[in-house]
Amino acid sequence: MSKIPYDLTKIRGIAFDVDGVLSPNCIPLGTDGIPRRMANIKDGYALQLAVRKGLKIVVISGAVSDGLIERFAILGIKDVYLGAGMKSEVFADWMEREGLQPEEVAFVGDDVPDLDCLKAAGLAVVPADASFDALQVAKYVSPACGGQGVARDLLEEILRAQGLWPVTDKAWGW
Repeated sequence: MSKIPYDLTKIRGIAFDVDGVLSPNCIPLGTDGIPRRMANIKDGYALQLAVRKGLKIVVISGAVSDGLIERFAILGIKDVYLGAGMKSEVFADWMEREGLQPEEVAFVGDDVPDLDCLKAAGLAVVPADASFDALQVAKYVSPACGGQGVARDLLEEILRAQGLWPVTDKAWGW
């Protein structure tokens, strides 16, 4: 039984913010002043597995970084929207294009720019260290902090609920 109070068998699509969700809140800066984001390997495993198992994954972030595009391409994520000032418009367009109803979608965000998307999704998910406002609208608060396994936590629960989580050594062929 899942620790998430939602019928996870309904979930067909998951949207993720980047900073504070897939990367930690503190981001090292390069000598050029450009942020260098960190990536959680277990998040990466769960993301690529979710894509291979047929879940629709989208990344919607206000950040702009060629490195992010490359990282997500490696994981098989084709829907990546960076520099998204109005995330809710991008999110709504993506759901419509993919034929998804709100109850079939989870949104994972951590701060004020994510609030409209969190409210629009059937399952609003935030990391443990999300902002006060994001915590208030969440239906599930992951025990993981941003960049420390939030995606793995959610995706493993969804894939297990749908009977798609691998439990043999064949799972490591990515």
